[in-house]
Amino acid sequence: MVEPIFDYQFRIIIIGNSTVGKSSLLKYFTDGRFAESFWKKRALSAEYSSTLIFAFILGQERFRSITKSYFRNSVGVLLVYDICCRKSFENVPVWMNEAKSHIEPHRAVFILVGCKLDLKDQREVSSEEAARFANFNEMPFVETSAKTGENVEEAFRIVGQEIYNRVQLGEYSIHDGWDGVKAGYRRAGRDYGLVEAEAARTTCC
Repeated sequence: MVEPIFDYQFRIIIIGNSTVGKSSLLKYFTDGRFAESFWKKRALSAEYSSTLIFAFILGQERFRSITKSYFRNSVGVLLVYDICCRKSFENVPVWMNEAKSHIEPHRAVFILVGCKLDLKDQREVSSEEAARFANFNEMPFVETSAKTGENVEEAFRIVGQEIYNRVQLGEYSIHDGWDGVKAGYRRAGRDYGLVEAEAARTTCC
């Protein structure tokens, strides 16, 4: 198997109530197809815009005991709700606060994601209300459909781009003991080359 080449690896979690569409969202992003059911304990990766995004799905009560480590080692958070289920939207602040409490002191990138846009005629949460919540909490917002693929890639692109921007600005540092951002094979190779070159200059001079 050929190892993927990428500059950075970003670890992202997808959180929200059960059955809101987290698994289908990730399945469409990684495989480009819709799936009615998906194994929620599995961690998947996808090469994307010179990054490798590792996404973990959290939401079922029986997995709560392992969530702290996943939260702590994440740098991006997709807060997911079902636009046809108001209760799932009302629980978004609970998920957001839980994520923030475990991720701190790191400042993660959050995005609010409404799922099942293909069922918008059954919606219980308006896009205007969700947008107001997102604006108040200073995060982007997008509605998606894992059935049609609408805005699925856009949701991940927004998070990945913002994380990348923060890495470039030095807001995130790559260090041992934290897996939120890791240097990839290509980046590590370039950095190693620079270190070698600097060592050579120091030795010569």
